[in-house]
Amino acid sequence: MRGLIFDPFAGISGDMTIAALLDLGLPLEWLRSFVAGLNLGDIRVDAERANRKGIAATRLVLELPHEHAHRHLHHVVKIIEGTGVAPEVRDRAIHAFTLLAESEAAVHGTTVEKVHFHEVGALDAIVDVLAAVAGCHELGATSFYTRPVALGRGWVDMAHGHFPVPPPAVLKLLQGIPVTDPEFEGECTTPTGAALIQALTGGAPPPATYTPVASGFGAGTRDPQDRPNVLRLVLIEPQGGADEGIVVIHCDVDDLTPEYVPTLLQSVLDAGAADCSAQPLVMKKGRPGVRIEALASPEKLEAVSAALFRGGSTIGLRFWPAGRRVLPRRMETVSWRDQEIRVKRSALPGGGERAKPEFDDVARAAAALGMTPLEAYRALLADGVAREER
Repeated sequence: MRGLIFDPFAGISGDMTIAALLDLGLPLEWLRSFVAGLNLGDIRVDAERANRKGIAATRLVLELPHEHAHRHLHHVVKIIEGTGVAPEVRDRAIHAFTLLAESEAAVHGTTVEKVHFHEVGALDAIVDVLAAVAGCHELGATSFYTRPVALGRGWVDMAHGHFPVPPPAVLKLLQGIPVTDPEFEGECTTPTGAALIQALTGGAPPPATYTPVASGFGAGTRDPQDRPNVLRLVLIEPQGGADEGIVVIHCDVDDLTPEYVPTLLQSVLDAGAADCSAQPLVMKKGRPGVRIEALASPEKLEAVSAALFRGGSTIGLRFWPAGRRVLPRRMETVSWRDQEIRVKRSALPGGGERAKPEFDDVARAAAALGMTPLEAYRALLADGVAREER
């Protein structure tokens, strides 16, 4: 299990992210094949070496067909869903564009459905987001972290007019993310770059201890005098378990019949939550209630929230980013008494591992062998299929 640290000390954009992934070891031919497979038109993909204030880096070169499209979010989502990318890539990319739409809507006082994407709805932004997310997946990164994001100063011309740096949408996108405000002139972080940071890392800081595997620098198109205009990415192996960004979501209700709680929990899990639980509590006016709490990756926030609203009685919920530390694990299937059992093996700090059979498989095997699930589990322990080694 590998992690990826974003180090946007001079800012971040979509093309800088892809360029840094290439510098990190992502094969250029893989990127060309991936972009061609998106079926978004005649897009030329290339890369060149660049030097930014003494730092050797890779710069991405994209040549796209000319277009005049001004898309809404549902147009972009339809394009992403039609590309056939892996589900985890699709979900993260849609999450990034949903964040972009929400930030634009908040800035301009409109709704997500009415937001007109301009620069970030163009083909290059769609390619940047999809290729960046897919490139991280291709390099084997499963957890993501960020160091403070450089903002920049001054003014920038955008589709809506002349805006201060950082643009309002960028600050909205970076809520909950550590930032830094060095005296760099001009735009350092673009909306696309900010959306990638938010969608991938959720603001999670790097682990205290890790082993660097590789690092890469992605160059921006400009070469300003006050900074090396590059993004650094560091591929790592966390030590003693991986830290990852996760969102905690919960709501308190006092008008949900208890018999509907189990189905609500299941619908939240089906929506992509990593975990979901219920606990009793006493609410205002002394009313007995229940708290539904879910854990989800940042890109699953919208789906999990929708499941809570649809499946329960709440009219509001709370959420915030948090850190989570997990042990490296792998799943393998073993044959036991002619039954297939999935076993989750987790590496323990300091050596050894914990092996736990999946309950559904234990129950199915028990029924086939005329045993109770507990008897089957004890037999698995006795046969050494499930055990803890230190």
